[in-house]
Amino acid sequence: MKILVTGAAGFIGYHISRVLCQRGDEVVGIDNLNDYYDVGLKQARLAQLDSVPDFEFIKMDIAHRPAIEKLFADRKFDRVVNMAAQAGVRYSLENPNAYVDSNLVGYTNLLEGCRHHGIEHFVYASSSSVYGANETMPFSTGDNVDHPVSLYAATKKANELIAHSYSHLYQLPTTGLRFFTVYGPWGRPDMSPILFAKAILASEPIRVFNYGKHRRDFTYIDDIVEGVVRCVDRVPEGNPDWSGKHPDPASSRAPWKIFNIGNNEPVELLHYIDLMEKAFGKTTTKEMLPLQPGDVENTYADIGPLQSEIGYSPRVSIEQGLQRFAKWYKDYYRV
Repeated sequence: MKILVTGAAGFIGYHISRVLCQRGDEVVGIDNLNDYYDVGLKQARLAQLDSVPDFEFIKMDIAHRPAIEKLFADRKFDRVVNMAAQAGVRYSLENPNAYVDSNLVGYTNLLEGCRHHGIEHFVYASSSSVYGANETMPFSTGDNVDHPVSLYAATKKANELIAHSYSHLYQLPTTGLRFFTVYGPWGRPDMSPILFAKAILASEPIRVFNYGKHRRDFTYIDDIVEGVVRCVDRVPEGNPDWSGKHPDPASSRAPWKIFNIGNNEPVELLHYIDLMEKAFGKTTTKEMLPLQPGDVENTYADIGPLQSEIGYSPRVSIEQGLQRFAKWYKDYYRV
């Protein structure tokens, strides 16, 4: 297939692009290469794709409507995988407009491209952040998610709602994936693995929020990518049993679907730090801090629907994943 991958220089988008090309798809990757974090890391990911057959990169911002309109008109894609977004919970407190521009305006530009050019399936990144103030564990796609605790989470919830309107009005098949704490090689430097790795190797204190009481459903990148690719191939159909009297929040009469994609095995933050110290062969001190605004205490994914409907089965344990991450980190940063 000919597939558009947005955010192709990003952590997850890079890995998805590589796997799609390796299996024989033709991928056009776009990214605006913004400076939210180290642009050099984004360029290094793209350099890894230079030798991958059937991959083409175009620098482009999804919020630039004329460019997106021309891209869809010229390239005639079969499917679209949207990983482009302004990421980060805490940054949304500092720069809310960046989230509106990318996660709402840019996102709608992509849906308009899909609508007008016969795209077979639009797969997009949502987030476990949409569960917000929910406390029932594990988080289920059958839960109500109307109480986000950050603007980032609110834009991801909005993505799901906007996608439903396009699926309903134009019969555009859409699948939203709520990612749970993705980690692994080529990860983002603003996320805990690289932040903790830097502190450990520099013998500096690790900043541990919520006094270490966090639990996170850490999911290794290879497992995430396998699930995304399986979803790209599974075009949703309307649920004939859906009822407006007892509505299922994760499906619809329209060709619209929501899945959790995680590891289904939450890890306590202090245990995670201990495993990371073992992976790097060093220990350091911990600076215990309160819960940050916008953060949720725990994440835990119910992945039953993804397992039963597309055969998703995460395989990489947290111990294996952190060992692989540590090897990549040492190689990439030459430490």
